[in-house]
Amino acid sequence: MNILGMSYMYHDSAAALVRDGEILAAAAEERFLRAKHTTEFPVRAIEYVLQAGGTKINDLDAVVFYEKPFLKFERILKSHLMVFPHSYASFRRFLPMWLNYKLRVPDIIRERTGYKGRVYFTDHHYAHAASAFLTSPYERAIVLTTDGTGEWSTLAYGVGEGTKIRLDRDIRFPHSLGLLYSAVTAHLGFTVNEGEGKVMGLASYGKPRFRKQFEQIIKLFDDGSFQLNMDCFSFHYDLVMTNERFSKLLIPGRAPESELREEHYDLAATLQLVIEEALERIVIHAHKQYGIDTLVMAGGVALNCVANGKILERTPIKHLHVQPASGDDGGALGSALYLYTQRFGGKNRPTLTHAYLGPEYDNAEVEAALRARNAPFVRMDEPALLEFVARSIAEGKIIGWFQGRMEYGPRSLGNRSILADARNPKMKDIVNARVKHREGFRPFAPAVPLEHAQDWFATDQESPFMLLAVPVRPDKADQIPSITHVDGTARLQTVTEASNARFYRLLKEFGSQTGVPVILNTSFNLRGEPMVCTPTDAFECFARTNMDMLVMGDYVVHKSALPGGIGG
Repeated sequence: MNILGMSYMYHDSAAALVRDGEILAAAAEERFLRAKHTTEFPVRAIEYVLQAGGTKINDLDAVVFYEKPFLKFERILKSHLMVFPHSYASFRRFLPMWLNYKLRVPDIIRERTGYKGRVYFTDHHYAHAASAFLTSPYERAIVLTTDGTGEWSTLAYGVGEGTKIRLDRDIRFPHSLGLLYSAVTAHLGFTVNEGEGKVMGLASYGKPRFRKQFEQIIKLFDDGSFQLNMDCFSFHYDLVMTNERFSKLLIPGRAPESELREEHYDLAATLQLVIEEALERIVIHAHKQYGIDTLVMAGGVALNCVANGKILERTPIKHLHVQPASGDDGGALGSALYLYTQRFGGKNRPTLTHAYLGPEYDNAEVEAALRARNAPFVRMDEPALLEFVARSIAEGKIIGWFQGRMEYGPRSLGNRSILADARNPKMKDIVNARVKHREGFRPFAPAVPLEHAQDWFATDQESPFMLLAVPVRPDKADQIPSITHVDGTARLQTVTEASNARFYRLLKEFGSQTGVPVILNTSFNLRGEPMVCTPTDAFECFARTNMDMLVMGDYVVHKSALPGGIGG
């Protein structure tokens, strides 16, 4: 049975193909379109996943959309009517878009793809739940989904067992941890759906001195429920997220790109603390209710790796699985898995041990892309390549690393990565300023072979998807300063040979040469751009930055060898 799942219209459009419970391919449209967090119909992602599965559109048994548009329309309509006339401007803007486009999902799918079969729909949070539980290695687990909002739910939890998922409780719009985080993100001058990770990094530089004020913004209850004070927000009726009362309680909004001050750090720190407290209460209550010490998570809030680390540290949870594409892009995969198991009774579960579900390019395609740009290159066999790249990193070189299948989800996991030496105390600033062209406070992640992780980090957890912040061992922090955040933690990625053989061998080779099997790993992109997808994307990004070398497949390109003006 071939099932195509898709998400689009809001952010992180994506497509995924599942065959008899096996995930054949999944990718976000942004990588092909080169527009970050695009809402566009995922035509290129669909073309890719069908090609990867050797399937044509009308060979599919089902197409499924990751939420129910009429329920979402009902929520938006009721929300606007409740605060009318304040919502008039927003109402005028959204109504034609919904009537002409967003309520026509089956028609649009057929028009854009030529598909002739039935289009199914899943509930937004059940799609998230399926993406988390059905890809986990656990037969029974607490399932927690939390994001901005779906149709009505903003958070839901329940139990997964076997192939069955039951969400027993939800919290509904407008009360939302995701929207609270996005509201503060916007107030701090960052872009919603893009800047939340920046706020998480910023939080470690501040003190949560606004905790008392936040008690007037969000009320947390012992059972894990919460309630926003909607007098402080305008996202439910306006095009901006917060209002004057919010500013008076806290601080004035920061203009984008303006100087960051202590009060901004402190606001971020307070927000992060509140989110952590809310999640901890929810998880503790769910543990008491179900008596299960295993948790699976998805939804945009599940990308908060700091909060994930606190769940393991402060709650009875012993085992945690966070789906790597936890945002709306993961809804494409979740909807397909949900339909396969819940509607069609499928019994196979695809344990997700890696996130390499995107397109890959062989050496011939890499060489053709380099020749098309007249780029000089050297080709090496793997042992020589790994020895040379490891030595180059140890010498302070910054490497664009392009290998195998592209990652699904927002984290680079060793196939579309920029690599550098975590031992160099200046490397964090160098990569932020010279390569990524982004804010200097932004942290970088370490990649380490799984068997060495406990030597360097205070955790016994695997972290294959870079979605867990853990303490760096105090006696090791001065050896890997460029991945050690100001709070002494790091957003860890553990790597196994089974999940990514070439990247694993590079880490082992670097460890053999230096005694430190840890490499700084960040996404292969520039600020404001998606991660690179194709060899041409990688070369053009490389040519526009101060990376020293590009390694694609078995090919090495030295920046110093490029003719002037190449890359354009």
